[in-house]
Amino acid sequence: MHYKATLQSVAQHKVPAWYHDAKFGIFIHWGLYSIPAYAPLGHGDINKIMKEEGYASFFRNIPYSEWYVNSIRIKGSPAQKHHEEAYGKGASYFDFASQFKKESAAWQPEKWADLFRDAGAKYVVLVAKHMDGFLMWPSRTPNYAIPGYSMDRDVVGELSQAVKDRSMRMGLYYSSALDQSYTRKPMADIPGLISEGGPIGPRYARYQFAHWHELIDRYDPSILWGDIAYPPGTNPFELFAYFYNKNPEGVVNDRWGQMPRWMHALIRTKPVRALLNARSMKMLQQGNTGNIQPPHFDYRTPEFAVMQDIIPGKWETCRGMGLGFGYNREEKGDAYIKFPELIRMLVDIVSKNGNLLLNIGPMPDGTIPVEQEILLRNLGAWLATYGSAIYGTRPWERAEGITTSGVPMRFTCKTSDTGDILFAFFMDNIQGREVTIKDLSAGDGKTVRDLATGLVVEHKQIGPDLSLTFDEEPSDTPVHAVSISQDRSRCQNCIWNISIVRTAGVSSPSSELHAV
Repeated sequence: MHYKATLQSVAQHKVPAWYHDAKFGIFIHWGLYSIPAYAPLGHGDINKIMKEEGYASFFRNIPYSEWYVNSIRIKGSPAQKHHEEAYGKGASYFDFASQFKKESAAWQPEKWADLFRDAGAKYVVLVAKHMDGFLMWPSRTPNYAIPGYSMDRDVVGELSQAVKDRSMRMGLYYSSALDQSYTRKPMADIPGLISEGGPIGPRYARYQFAHWHELIDRYDPSILWGDIAYPPGTNPFELFAYFYNKNPEGVVNDRWGQMPRWMHALIRTKPVRALLNARSMKMLQQGNTGNIQPPHFDYRTPEFAVMQDIIPGKWETCRGMGLGFGYNREEKGDAYIKFPELIRMLVDIVSKNGNLLLNIGPMPDGTIPVEQEILLRNLGAWLATYGSAIYGTRPWERAEGITTSGVPMRFTCKTSDTGDILFAFFMDNIQGREVTIKDLSAGDGKTVRDLATGLVVEHKQIGPDLSLTFDEEPSDTPVHAVSISQDRSRCQNCIWNISIVRTAGVSSPSSELHAV
């Protein structure tokens, strides 16, 4: 169909099958912040900081190195102290641009794309512009505050081509509302995040709108990944319609909320500022970390978080392998997620209708830290064995289960012309050759198969429970899985046809305040 620049029109867009099928993508935060490569780690992840210490501590102690430009503006923050000690008082963040251009000359996009493919990723999302305003491509619409403030090398174009050449989809992140190359005040509380993180005038609105169109026209992305919000005085539906008409199978995320200009001014007043901060803290204590309802989206984007149960609307959790996204020299060894936890997280997310967007934070020269590369290669090896239970699946009747010995279970489902399959994941090691899954029925004439070996597994029904006997003890892996042939009606009754469910307006955890 031809989309028009209205909510009614773009709301008819359905999440395409490829995005449901993909399950796993790579996020890339690489930019000027990779030079200082600093953020404090002692306060935990962002959700822990906000819930236990509040928003004031969140902004002062955020473990995101990509927020460095803002963090060094907050008086007395760990990042400001680090910056003054390392570079001198008054040193400008924007001076990192020339150094980054020189060091990034060694970057090899093909090596990145090979690694992403080998890791089992089906799509890649590159940060084209973060809140520091630096452009990762030589734009025809240059920054009007800082001359030459963009890459001379076309990072966006080179990586897009390398990714597509390896049969992966390409997505582009762009910080629409926040651009601190045009501001000098720090974001130190919620009103600051809303009203002081970027310009709100018509010139900037035209500037970022031109960038989005340029990115769509030049690089043909499959994903538009906006962050925080969208500038006031603009029509986001115009952008969505333009994108969908160019790429009907494209998707947009949920961080496009808007606030009128008059409200930006009102928020800066002391009484309203105090009220908003108090209200935000109350919402946080009630478990609500989002603020601006997006006008339209194809999927939600919780950050460093997972869901408790199956969510009908499509969602994607984004997270770094450590506590942040950009390269951070403070992150070493134990700061990174462990491989068993990563695998279990991926399976849990997929069982509940989500995708995992896992971030890498390269060094200035494009080197991916060895700890991150090892995790990706191990993940790829696991997916090479068990990927049939991940890719192309949908949530089953329920996401979770348990064995009689206490091993947690997760389930996915797949239907095809040749038959329907239930996949059962053991989220911990099975001790011995026998295991019984509680409240699961295979039925007569059904086949259970070990995904690691391809061998048929002996099974029998014991009341409501399914008992399995393997030929040999399952391999020592964080998550093992079996396939169980199913009656077609059971898979058709699950959330198999989820692609026809509209996601706009679905109530689920929101994270507009969780900028990456």
